[in-house]
Amino acid sequence: MLKMLIVDDQNGIRRLLTEVFLEYGYEIESCGSGIKALEIIPEFQPDLIIMDVKMPGMSGIEVLTKLRETNCKSRVIMMTAYGDQIFYKQAEELGVSGFVVKPFDLNELKKQVGEIISVDHVSED
Repeated sequence: MLKMLIVDDQNGIRRLLTEVFLEYGYEIESCGSGIKALEIIPEFQPDLIIMDVKMPGMSGIEVLTKLRETNCKSRVIMMTAYGDQIFYKQAEELGVSGFVVKPFDLNELKKQVGEIISVDHVSED
């Protein structure tokens, strides 16, 4: 079963994404900050993290940097309403798997998740 972590400081987004991806049978955890995400990840070991970029306390880029320092192999989709070229370059250098621009198209996000899962299943065989 795929494990997914949703990290966003907006409760409504966390609830929406949790409901949507629970329907696909994924095991879901969610939290409202990057700091909390770093506490959850070692034990939960998500296959995929959907994470907002702009959060209080610690940005999504800072979280992703810390994850990569610990050799965390989780795939990451970053959500942002403030994407600029510097952000995209940093995220790509940190091995982000995809981007979603807020307000996002839920069908586009589901498609990205499906593509990432398909790639992982092919590479595991």
